[in-house]
Parts: sequence; structure tokens; C-alpha cells
Amino acid sequence: MRTAATATDEPTGGAREDGSTGEDDGTYKEGDARENGGAHQPLPPHDSGYVHGYSDHEARRLADQAETLAALLHAGTAYPAGSRVLEAGCGVGAQTVHLAASSPGAHITAIDVSAESLARARARLAARPHAATVHWQQADLTDLPYPDASFDHLFVCFVLEHLSDPAQALADLRRVLRPGGSITVIEGDHGSVFFHPDSAHARAAIGHQIRLQAAAGGNALLGREVQPLLTAAGYTDVTVRPRTVYADATRPGLVDGFIRSTFIAMIAAVRDDALAAGLTTEADWDRGIRDLRRTADDGGTFHYTFVKATAVNPAP
Repeated sequence: MRTAATATDEPTGGAREDGSTGEDDGTYKEGDARENGGAHQPLPPHDSGYVHGYSDHEARRLADQAETLAALLHAGTAYPAGSRVLEAGCGVGAQTVHLAASSPGAHITAIDVSAESLARARARLAARPHAATVHWQQADLTDLPYPDASFDHLFVCFVLEHLSDPAQALADLRRVLRPGGSITVIEGDHGSVFFHPDSAHARAAIGHQIRLQAAAGGNALLGREVQPLLTAAGYTDVTVRPRTVYADATRPGLVDGFIRSTFIAMIAAVRDDALAAGLTTEADWDRGIRDLRRTADDGGTFHYTFVKATAVNPAP
């Protein structure tokens, strides 16, 4: 998700009986966190705010991630029938399909800056049975085209990490949330990664992705900042819970869906940028990716922690 201009609106879907709203504390397995990559001088600013790009490969990776992690990330999130929900930064609709499935009867407005991503999102939702009403709109998070208090709930997943000013984005979103309404924020933190067999080359490759995302104006370590960001933006009743992925050979779905198709695919995709920026050599990069892939083999393990936060827009 990046920020840019506003455009059009289109609905899809129908409505039926309501869902329920609530949060749980579920994780797969808990783990420690540590930084990846060493200390470096900042890179020059990147010309794109979305480090992963908008390719077909990235669209597939996002879909794989959403499908693999749906139970982990969406558990406890369902909105009542008739409620007005804004999904900010819907991208290719990878999360929208799960929101629509879990909240029959809700009225969801899904926005993104990219017209191409919205077209993919419409097609994705059209191919999945759902009972929510979904309106699509190309819109800019820095200039939301809605009156104050337009929505009962906000859903923001993997968006803040790509913004240069996530605090301002959260404040702008609070304007369109009614008093007493809720916000749900989900973010990752690449500093939470650890794995076996350990590898300095693999950790360095992850660190290069972190630096490239920072150069693009984002923050791949944003998960640890979610609570203070929400509080600073004026939300109350902030609750943050870890959602931890642990994968080994006894969990083949996570090994393939998360380690290989989500995380390693994301790191491997920045190879050309890392080389062009002079962060690494071809030999070191290839060694790092090869070592990361070993974590998905028999005897390997992999840990990553997301954070999921909920908060409320207080009454004046």
C-alpha cells in the first residue's frame, strides 16, 4: 500500500445475518526476538513507497500469506451486520476476502492507492463466496474522502510498515472513526525472526530487506511500535497481543505456506535492489537465501512474530 490520489467507488456482494466481535490471545508458539542485519549507514531514499512492488509474483505472495495465516491473524475479528467497516490499504484483497467471510452483513469499504491492486482485489473477492457488502475505492490515506465519524470500525493490516508517517496516518484514520468505534491493526516485525540452522548470511539478507524498506520510507520493524503509535494518535483501550508463527517439519502447511512462499519469497524478491545498492555481493546474497531455505528442510525451524492490536476512538 502506498499513498496517492483518490478516484472511484464500486460495490460488490450481498448481506446476511451478523457475525460477532471479539479478540482472543491466540499464538502458534511463542519465541524470542532479535535484530537481523548489522548497523549500517542509511541508504539514499528509494523512489517507491512500497518496497515489494506490484508484480504478479507479489500478488501471489500476498495471497499465499493471507491464506496461510488467516486463522492466526483473523481469529477474533468479526463485525456485526450493518456495521460500517473501513479496510485501509486493502491491496490485492488478500485480507478483504477473510473480512467479508467472517463478517456477513457488514458494509465494508476497502481502499487502496493502486488502481491495479483494486482491480485484482475485485476479481479475487468475486471468486470467493461471501455475504458482506464491499465497496472499492481508490483513495489516499493522507486525504481520506469521508466525513468525520463515517465508520464504526477500522481494519489496517500490513499498511503502516510502508508509510513514512504512520502516526499521522493513524490520526487521520481516527477522524473518520465514530466515537466508541474500534480499530484493529496487524503488523509484522522482521526483528522477531529467528531460525535453525542459524546463519549470519541469512540474517544479513533479512537485514538488507529491512534497510531497503527503510530507504523506501517504510519500517519493517514496525510491529514493536504499534502500541505507542496508537496511543500517541489518541486511541484508548489499546490492547496488543503477539501472534507467533512457529514452523518445523511437523507443520508442512506452515513450512510451505509461510517459510517458503511468504517470508523467503519476500526476501528473495529484493535481490536486484540489494545488489544495486551495494549492500551485498551475488555470492553472499545467494548464500543467505540458500541458508534461509535450509530452515524449511527436515531439521529446520522458523519463528516469526506478528502483533495484533485493537483500540477505541474515545468519546470527546
